[in-house]
Amino acid sequence: MITPRYDRERGHADHGWLDARHTFSFADFHDPAHMGFQTLRVLNEDRIAPGGGFGTHPHRDMEIVTWVIDGALEHRDSMGNGEVLRAGEIQRMSAGSGITHSEVNASQTAGIHLLQIWILPERMGITPSYEQRAVDDQELRGRWAQLVAPGAPGRALDIHQDARFLATRLDAGSMVDLEMEDRHLWLHVVAGDVEVHGIPLTAGDGAAVSGEQVLTLTARTAAEIVAIDMA
Repeated sequence: MITPRYDRERGHADHGWLDARHTFSFADFHDPAHMGFQTLRVLNEDRIAPGGGFGTHPHRDMEIVTWVIDGALEHRDSMGNGEVLRAGEIQRMSAGSGITHSEVNASQTAGIHLLQIWILPERMGITPSYEQRAVDDQELRGRWAQLVAPGAPGRALDIHQDARFLATRLDAGSMVDLEMEDRHLWLHVVAGDVEVHGIPLTAGDGAAVSGEQVLTLTARTAAEIVAIDMA
């Protein structure tokens, strides 16, 4: 079963320095029908103005994945990390027993566009940790790349949950399959137009997928898609 979640249905908050779209209930946006999906709790699509950002704030007991689509994000945290996350880089932070951090647009002239995804951990109170890496375009081109996965197979970042973060970039007219194996999946279209089993989705649209064995995506235009695969 594939259930679309269209961009127009998502929550929207415009704070001037931040233009945010909320796929699930978050902050002042409350939709009791969309409190999350399986262990996926938050999928926010944020656009941050030059020089803007989130000041130091706390998190705990959450696996947080950040995927920068465009621009550069400066990250600092109470674990002593101070990094800049650029377009095409992915970050995984386990808040665990508690951390504080800040996220600020590293540019005073260009905006930033990113996805931030929160996944419930397999257990509470784990030791906080952080990692990030660059993702080469060829890893994604025409195939699914596993960027975050438990146990960190290959070049994937680790995560404390039976969940995987995958991404692909497709040329117009190309297709890609994803083996589901009776798992659950949340799709999000970052850019372009795709078709999923006859359902058209465009940038900002998403879909919950359950009960499928193989998922086939066809790109109607050049497209980028991410997927969160869960037990």
